Amino acid sequence: MLTDPITLYKLMVLYMLEHVNFPLTNTHLTDFFLDHEYTTYFTLQQVLSELAEAGLIRMESSSNLTRYESTKEGSDTLSFFASNISPDIIEDINRYLKENKLRLRNEVGITADYYKSTNQDYIVHCEVREGKASLIDLNVSVPDKEQAEIMCGHWRERSQEIYSYIMKTLMKT
Repeated sequence: MLTDPITLYKLMVLYMLEHVNFPLTNTHLTDFFLDHEYTTYFTLQQVLSELAEAGLIRMESSSNLTRYESTKEGSDTLSFFASNISPDIIEDINRYLKENKLRLRNEVGITADYYKSTNQDYIVHCEVREGKASLIDLNVSVPDKEQAEIMCGHWRERSQEIYSYIMKTLMKT
């Protein structure tokens, strides 16, 4: 069994990322570790940073969301050392992923953010992902920050409807 808790936390993160077919956000990982009282927020952030620096996980950030996924090196590392994670911890992780899979997938699969463009307007970036594939990736230019924020807020509620409309419209003959 491991004596270094940081190493255990790294293996736990790799295990979680390996057992879903979509990226997990910083919030998802933090919720699990803090809800189960495995470690503190700051220790988990250190673990994530070290895993990314070592090339074992890939980190993708947008303005309000950081997503993590395992790399091949991370998967290989886990395959060598997964037996160092206790069965009780694996059970906790598996239960968390099973109970929250749909919510986790939806939260990471539907994203919207905005940024100021060089023309001084705002670009709203909306996306729907299924696993690692992007189903729709939409950029819309709007004149002000208020409109950008409104569009981002509506995207989560209406993305399926918008995606369906675009597909039907583009497929009409």
